[in-house]
Amino acid sequence: MKSRRILYISQEIAPYLDESDISLTARHLAQEIQEQGNEIRVFMPRFGLINERRNQLHEVIRLSGLNMILNNNDHPLIIKVASLPAAKLQVYFIDNDDFFKRKSLYGPDPKGVNDNDERSVFFVRGALETVKKLKWIPDVIHCHGTFVALGMLYLKKYYHDDPCLKKAKLVFSLYDEAEPVEMTDRLFETLKFDKFKPSALTPLGGKTDYEALSRLAIHYAHGVVQGSEQIKPELLSYIQETGVPFLPYQGVKGGGAAYEEFYNQL
Repeated sequence: MKSRRILYISQEIAPYLDESDISLTARHLAQEIQEQGNEIRVFMPRFGLINERRNQLHEVIRLSGLNMILNNNDHPLIIKVASLPAAKLQVYFIDNDDFFKRKSLYGPDPKGVNDNDERSVFFVRGALETVKKLKWIPDVIHCHGTFVALGMLYLKKYYHDDPCLKKAKLVFSLYDEAEPVEMTDRLFETLKFDKFKPSALTPLGGKTDYEALSRLAIHYAHGVVQGSEQIKPELLSYIQETGVPFLPYQGVKGGGAAYEEFYNQL
């Protein structure tokens, strides 16, 4: 079986954040797929809850320095990296003081504004722009959690002609999230700024909640994975309606062979 390049973009990864279905799956799956002879890259946000000194994060100067424009505002992109020696894994962190310095995962900014729409777009685009800068062409891009759900939309509609990203198969893992990411209707303005047409956002149904974001990701994915033992029946029904290839729950550890076979099918 030939080696593949697989990009993992996850909203949470253990041990940098508390253990959850998302953080544990993203952590163990990356290691298992790498141990099967594949080349991987792993990205997560550098949330303010992450202790940089204890986890030995350091900035990668050659990758930092891009400015990304969201809603007409410039935001500098900082890339940090840390190693998980036990797993021989490197994790790339997307950082920006405006979006990630606060001491919460998905809470509002210091002024009390819910800016998860911009934070999500900044994270997703930051990860993809960094992969382009690395000149590393992935065969599979696997996104974990609703904070990364917009990644499916951006890959299908914004980066669809990009020579680095356009051939990748897109996989989305759906989780029963204890505290789902909340976004406001401002999301539609943010996406409008990036020139998305209303027709591209039809799966949202005019909403921005957990189910709407999940539908959007499922709609644009080449494959969907059930990342938690239980997920909403409405979303399982939507997956069946779309006919997208589906991998049932594999646990947070030990499912590498099933994921590898799933990637092959795509």
